[in-house]
Amino acid sequence: MIRVVADTNIYVSALNFGGVSDQILSLARRKRIDLFVSKPILEELGGVLRRKFRWPTARTTQTLAEIRVFAKEVYPTARLSVIRQDEPDNRILECAVAAGASILVTGDSHLRVLGSFMQIQIVSPRTLLDMMSP
Repeated sequence: MIRVVADTNIYVSALNFGGVSDQILSLARRKRIDLFVSKPILEELGGVLRRKFRWPTARTTQTLAEIRVFAKEVYPTARLSVIRQDEPDNRILECAVAAGASILVTGDSHLRVLGSFMQIQIVSPRTLLDMMSP
């Protein structure tokens, strides 16, 4: 099974707008992909949902718990400093490395411009869905 890490923006988009990003989370729920997440990603997601989208704390906490049901949590030990323009993007790369991911899915231009990192393909949500189509 394909090992995937989703950037925080994929979760934010899926949870607030649905669409292609939500289809990626659905692939994980249906066990068509192995989705991995880390504590820094979940913390960033929780902060964005509360601050930018004004989600109540209880809803945010419940949603993060639900993500942990279908995404496997990894604990990165290596600190990376690859993306200088947006330092928190390095937490996404750290998660992908720790997970042994083959795909990192993101809408973030700082990550997408890399194309790949340590044999991890960096793709858009649409590209991942196209890869998963029969």
